[in-house]
Amino acid sequence: MVSIRSLTQNDESILWDFLYYALYVSSNSQPFPRSIVRQPEISRYVEGWGRTHDQGFLAEDEQRPIGCAWIRVFAGNQPGFGYINDFIPELSIAVLPDFRKKGIGTELFSRLLEQISALFPAISLSVHKENPARRIYERFGFEVMNDSGESITMIKTLSKVTVKPSVRQVLESADDRAVDPDED
Repeated sequence: MVSIRSLTQNDESILWDFLYYALYVSSNSQPFPRSIVRQPEISRYVEGWGRTHDQGFLAEDEQRPIGCAWIRVFAGNQPGFGYINDFIPELSIAVLPDFRKKGIGTELFSRLLEQISALFPAISLSVHKENPARRIYERFGFEVMNDSGESITMIKTLSKVTVKPSVRQVLESADDRAVDPDED
């Protein structure tokens, strides 16, 4: 029987496995080496799991991990592939091949969206154009925001959360409105 629970900080080792399964490999390509998840641009999706705003769910079949959906908020100086801004988390999701097309990914995704919908204004992701999962994202209301060749960045609006601007944004805005005293 499949059960679903929230991810904890202790689940980082499980997330490394699912990070590998979250990588899309077309049917006519060789699988990536497992070590690919240690590359900096990929490892940032899992490394140090348990940071502020890290959230997700794990599906288990008789206590064996079979699927996972999680979000992480990235900063502009170390963006994810589906990065939009510092306030919108990026989704990662994977289900083991033997458990796909059984509604597990949909259930994980639904629970995650329910949990975060009042916390963030939107959620983003990056998906290869040929990845069949793209249809699921579209069914959940994701829209294409950016097309970069083989992959696309998609976004789904979640709520009308008002995001407080950072101090830097406030100061930059004030600088833009500043009046030059010599202009009179």
